[in-house]
Amino acid sequence: MMTGKSPQRGAPSAALVILLACLFALQGCAGIAALGLRPQTPSNLTTTIRTLEPDHRFSDLPATTVAERVRAKYSGEPLNILALSGGGAAGAFGAGAVAGLTRSGLRPDFAVVTGVSAGALVAPYAFLGSSWDSRLLDAFSGRTTGNLLQPRGLGAIFGSSFYRGAPLRQLIESYATGDMIQAVAREADRGRLLLVATNDVATGKVVVWDLGAIARNGGSSAQQLFRDVLLASASVPGIFPPATIHVRNDEAPYDEIHADAAASLPFFVPSAFAQTSPAPTDSGSRTAVYVIIDRPLAETARAGRIAAQTSGSRTLLAGVSHQLLTTLEFVATTTQLHGATLQYSAISSQYPHVNPLDFHTDTMQALFGYAYECAQQGRLWTAFQRSDESNRSERIITEVRKVPCPADDAVIGYVASR
Repeated sequence: MMTGKSPQRGAPSAALVILLACLFALQGCAGIAALGLRPQTPSNLTTTIRTLEPDHRFSDLPATTVAERVRAKYSGEPLNILALSGGGAAGAFGAGAVAGLTRSGLRPDFAVVTGVSAGALVAPYAFLGSSWDSRLLDAFSGRTTGNLLQPRGLGAIFGSSFYRGAPLRQLIESYATGDMIQAVAREADRGRLLLVATNDVATGKVVVWDLGAIARNGGSSAQQLFRDVLLASASVPGIFPPATIHVRNDEAPYDEIHADAAASLPFFVPSAFAQTSPAPTDSGSRTAVYVIIDRPLAETARAGRIAAQTSGSRTLLAGVSHQLLTTLEFVATTTQLHGATLQYSAISSQYPHVNPLDFHTDTMQALFGYAYECAQQGRLWTAFQRSDESNRSERIITEVRKVPCPADDAVIGYVASR
């Protein structure tokens, strides 16, 4: 993944990489519509939030309504929002960053935590606070992910994925325990929000789930739904099979098929949540948005023969990078318009190449440790500024590091000031 080691056994072949490029990046791939991956703009992705009512029926509430409730709860206080992106095994970066913020003593009290894909798996730990950091390390150290990629053999030709879904389900069930779900429910009772995005395969639309509302309902069915949503969010189309979610409404129950939403939505901050209360009494009561991106903002060129795998990988990464930057700039514009602040972090472009399907213990621990150290040293965040508020010629990195921390990375800094 990130240390130059060969991928774990069963890692993607050239054909798989090309398939991924078709799934995530491209224009003109017939498989996109079939999997529900339709191009969308960030502005229309998160206008509603799906909650679970006491009668175990789903309800889609306007994001503005949910945001108003949160702002009322935090009136006169800072409203801190954390968004965690997807990234596969590189989710270890987000996990290390969260734990490192605790060590630095600068970890905000996040009222709202959102997650997509691997970020959805980090989100409950970030939501629950520093007392869960040891379990966060255990989950993203790579010690339990060595057998995550189990090829389906010839079944991959006729099925929906190259790898079996059972190992991922078992991994999520081992960490999304009853204790975790009950702890999420207690925090939701305080008015905090834990939001996770999935992609409805049939409609191609992103669905944002209120996991706190699900946890508060209690019982085995609510706990299973909690885990199913996490499973769906982590089920990359073509890599893992999508997840089935059972729906109850006023009519007959039915099933929905959901998968990872990262192809449409790398991370998310609903626009309604970025608003700052009118005439805040001081800067400390403003809305502050923090984004952790589990990948570089730009891929560095790597020498090598242009083979099918290399070409497919570069096409995939180019498509993902474009969508990522589009989303980041949209969130930056939204926060500025609403008077909020935005700070973000990403893996340095000088960090060794990250293979999102390399779940080796040593590579995941290395990335976790890199993020942890940078966060502990206060070198995690870059503030997004208007172009007229920063002098690009002054953004010179004077500290020499083998791999710079995100706050010292020239590419990350450039994005903030352009």
